[in-house]
Amino acid sequence: MSQISSASHSAATSGALFMLVASIAFAGTNTLQSILPTPLEYGGFGMSSTGMAFWQYLIASVLALPLILRIGLSNLKTRHPFAHEVRAFVSALGVHVFVYGFASGVPIWQMVTLLATGPLFIVLGSTLFLGERASSARIAAALAGFVGAIIVSGVGTESLGWQALIPITAAALWAGTDVLTKYLTRQGESPETLTVSLLVLMTPNHLAILLVANALSGVLPTAMAPGFPFALPDMTGIWLLLLLGALTAAAQYVLAFAYRAADAVYLQPFGDLKVPLSGLVGWVALGQVPSVWFWPGAALIVGASVFIYWIENRQEPATLQPA
Repeated sequence: MSQISSASHSAATSGALFMLVASIAFAGTNTLQSILPTPLEYGGFGMSSTGMAFWQYLIASVLALPLILRIGLSNLKTRHPFAHEVRAFVSALGVHVFVYGFASGVPIWQMVTLLATGPLFIVLGSTLFLGERASSARIAAALAGFVGAIIVSGVGTESLGWQALIPITAAALWAGTDVLTKYLTRQGESPETLTVSLLVLMTPNHLAILLVANALSGVLPTAMAPGFPFALPDMTGIWLLLLLGALTAAAQYVLAFAYRAADAVYLQPFGDLKVPLSGLVGWVALGQVPSVWFWPGAALIVGASVFIYWIENRQEPATLQPA
């Protein structure tokens, strides 16, 4: 094996491992985002979805301060401020749409599962806007991961209604964020710049969305802006908010390293692992025993990830080189 080929395969392995770690962190955030906005009478903490999202990213930004000081403000300069702002706004809007789904009573299985439509949006966006090659193996892996996610949720056993559009919309928004992340890495932006800029910009974007939602509280569903938008839960809820912020900061940082190591389309089947991982976290942390459909669906998702990794490592090194 040539030195270039070895470096390429090493990058593929690193990207896959970083995405796996990010998926574990996202599984934790998904679980916490389902608990905090749940009404008090159902064992939750009754937070507004917009308020929770604001505090989540404010905490993540504060936790990133040591990282900012270590990197140095001079290293945060960018030639693409507008792209960073669009990325932060789209990501923030996706968060609010997603947590609104939990606050509206959409089950965690369906919420996380329908996010698996994201790879299809990413394949489309990466192909059209980044010029990445959407091979038949990549498309097949993305579709297999999506089918596995549908099996996990047991879609078809109960009516979804219009609420199914909530996580699908969030998936489309976050796919846009991922495509922008890859675009910025191609422009030479470092993982530190990508992470810190997102965390710094997300807080004012969340604040703006929160204030607009509160101003429109007579129009928007009460799950988005019930009462005082900055209200905090009790002490247990505050600890969960702190954990949510910490996981958010960690996930975004690791995700940036993943996209630096390998291209967006290749990484997406590994991102689908957050579906079975969320199921396992919900089982262990919340006692939500998965349905019988969880296991074959999870096996299909893991199989898609292993398949695309095996296929890509047999191909020419250039297909895995970051642009």
